[in-house]
Amino acid sequence: MTDAPHASAIVTGAGSGIGRAIARALLAGGFGVTLAGRRSGPLLETAAGDPHALVVETDITDPSQVERLLARHVERFGRLDILVNNAGVFGPNADIGDLISAEWESTLAVNLTGAMLCAGAAFRQMKAQSPVGGRIINNGSISAQTPRPRSVAYTTTKHAIAGLTKSIELDGRAHRITATQLDIGNARTELIDRLVSDGALQADGSRRPEPTMDAGHVADLVVQLARMPLEVSVPQLTVTAAGMPFIGRG
Repeated sequence: MTDAPHASAIVTGAGSGIGRAIARALLAGGFGVTLAGRRSGPLLETAAGDPHALVVETDITDPSQVERLLARHVERFGRLDILVNNAGVFGPNADIGDLISAEWESTLAVNLTGAMLCAGAAFRQMKAQSPVGGRIINNGSISAQTPRPRSVAYTTTKHAIAGLTKSIELDGRAHRITATQLDIGNARTELIDRLVSDGALQADGSRRPEPTMDAGHVADLVVQLARMPLEVSVPQLTVTAAGMPFIGRG
């Protein structure tokens, strides 16, 4: 692929799992993509030498590093059309009585503050560029709707993503900036495989294996969103492995 990309995107958490699948799908779809993550090695593996990939090692909890990420992206691609706010951590396996303050703070720092910092920087760029506008896609997780047991920190951050997404959508109307909350359930990654392979904890206290789906299906959905005109808003989408205990969980 040698032609210039027709649009550009930033994908956070692009070094593994869903982020890697999304970044590669966008690259294959003709987008210029900046891959952001804490470690350059996995990001380079995701990029696999694609000429339209830019790797920027970034700690999204650090405002200065987020600003540098946006500056590097715009320097390379000229504008920002899509932000995929994907980076996140599961956090501690704990109920509210067992939760340690430091673990709570570290989970919020990545899942919520990091997402806010990236969305804020993207919003400012999308508002200032010509033509104005862009799309911000936040990875909410189905835990934004229904929690797993002993996941209070993770669940709280993902519920907060719903408010963040709606606020971006509302404040972005005047600037052709749209926002989507993408709630994903059991896309197959190393983390999910470890969670469900030996039986995931259920609301009744039992452990049962759960179905999973290829993360590539999520990536294909993100590419479809990225290709939609800004006259189309998709505030929320849910995609899960068929048959997983989500509808009627517990």
